[in-house]
Amino acid sequence: MRAVWLREFGGPEVLRIEQTPDPVPGAGQVLIETAAIGITYVETQVRSGSAPMRLPALPFVPGNGVAGTVVAAGPGVDAELVGRRVASTTGGSGGYAEKVAVDAGLLIPIPDGLGFRDAAGLLNDGRTALGIARALAPAAGEWVLIGAAASGVSSLLIQLAGQAGARVIAAASSGPKLDLALSRGAEVGVNYTEPYWTERVREATGGAGVDVAADPAGGAIGRAAFELVRRGGRFMAFGAGSGSITSVPEEEAAGRGVTLVPMGAAFPSPEATYELSVQALAEGAAGRLRPVIGQTFPLERAADAHAAVAKRATLGKTLLIP
Repeated sequence: MRAVWLREFGGPEVLRIEQTPDPVPGAGQVLIETAAIGITYVETQVRSGSAPMRLPALPFVPGNGVAGTVVAAGPGVDAELVGRRVASTTGGSGGYAEKVAVDAGLLIPIPDGLGFRDAAGLLNDGRTALGIARALAPAAGEWVLIGAAASGVSSLLIQLAGQAGARVIAAASSGPKLDLALSRGAEVGVNYTEPYWTERVREATGGAGVDVAADPAGGAIGRAAFELVRRGGRFMAFGAGSGSITSVPEEEAAGRGVTLVPMGAAFPSPEATYELSVQALAEGAAGRLRPVIGQTFPLERAADAHAAVAKRATLGKTLLIP
């Protein structure tokens, strides 16, 4: 099979496609022939060696979310799974490939009416958005500020906040990204590359600030988002797009009357995480959660895909197609 290998940390060009032996499913595993493979921003940080986490040992095949068809079952696995359409995480690696072996317990059946691409777009981003929405609990009439509003997670979070009756302010870095956010239900769009963007947020809320802020950007933007939360509001940092996640001292938040909601609250247990993935695909099949598949790249152009994601030159979810 073909697989994309990372043998050294560096720019997108270090991702190279190679002929690789097919994985053999072990006990309790199945083999998936992939049809769509998700890319996340943190994967570009891992590839560059700049991720805010422990880096994996080299060499390895990146990728942690796939959708495809089960083509083989290992020992102890029901052979009737062969031929099923499924989505699955991979345990953190192995996804950028034509085939991947995963634990059968990780499989999520793809509901009828949901395609492989949308399933891949909802697998990780959908469960993340659902978990964040559950933890932050936006309520009817509340103002909710959502950063990186055209990303895969945030574009879904906008929909969930809107379904709860909240009023969404989308923050992003360009007009096209704000147009996408508005098409998904945001009421107000602000460009946080422009001066005084925080003043626009305060104007929209009548000077009171927002009730809830969800920040995937980090850095100065994340800090500004926290300062826009009114007394009694909630704040969650769930990404490090700037290179560092927003860190607010508990004492400072308490002094301002703002509740810091940890990312862990979105995923209280492995069982809950799995159920959120199942729910995300079900919501997608029902038409209530619409992923934005902004761009796709063939597997051999994984380097180009990483370059686009790292430069923020993408809308919604970016997929690799074998």
